[in-house]
Amino acid sequence: MRALLCQFAIAFVFLALGGWALIAPQSVIDLTLTPQYREDSFILRFVMACFGAQAVMFGIMALVTRWSSKAFAVFAVVLIPFFIFNWYFHYEVPVLNSIGMLDFAGNVVMFAACLLGWQAARKGEKNTGGIVPL
Repeated sequence: MRALLCQFAIAFVFLALGGWALIAPQSVIDLTLTPQYREDSFILRFVMACFGAQAVMFGIMALVTRWSSKAFAVFAVVLIPFFIFNWYFHYEVPVLNSIGMLDFAGNVVMFAACLLGWQAARKGEKNTGGIVPL
């Protein structure tokens, strides 16, 4: 059950931030990007909404599947480049403002959920002979 809660935490981050980008892309642009990178163009709103749609899709998949310990571990590793992205586009090339660093906060929550989920799933797999319990 603890692994499932970790999955739900990951899904929540994707659904919350992705849903915001999907439903209100101009709001995301206005609130998270620094003025020199902010623009009011159709293509930027379109790209932001596409990003949001993909995040929502992944959030839904995280809700309806059951992750093994391997899935949590792989997802934790896959998150590492996103920390580099956040650092680079906040400190080196200041595209993301402090509100834009909500992405970083979401990544921290998901990374912690991956570590806790990995640990919980491993325990569950040991108790069920490697089968991921529903």
